[in-house]
Amino acid sequence: PRSLVRGTRGYIEKVVNQINGCYERGWFDACAVMIRRLLETLLIEAFEHQGKTEKVKMPTGEFMFLGDLIDVALSESDWNLGRNARRALSRLKNVGDQSAHSRRFIARKWDIDRVMEDLRVVTEELLFLAGLR
Repeated sequence: PRSLVRGTRGYIEKVVNQINGCYERGWFDACAVMIRRLLETLLIEAFEHQGKTEKVKMPTGEFMFLGDLIDVALSESDWNLGRNARRALSRLKNVGDQSAHSRRFIARKWDIDRVMEDLRVVTEELLFLAGLR
């Protein structure tokens, strides 16, 4: 829901608007890729807020790829991510990866519908960890 991110950061609100707009128009691959982008953004926001960006940067100074960000987040003992959020991270990444990187995968409405609750749970937890809620 847009209300979940209202008042956070403009770029987060815009990504959520794009997620919802893609879903409403039936552009489910685009929706999945934007979900992946939101996940990556919120993980980085959480690490920045916690003052732990060094844990998620490569030697070049760039942030890690999403899979590595998730691995570090799952090993972050201070965060105490909920069980549902921990499980949901890989499912959200998977649907985004399939849409972004698989030539023959075409996301369908049900691909997005089955991760909607995961998206809400993860978004809320990461917004909290990022100090945005």
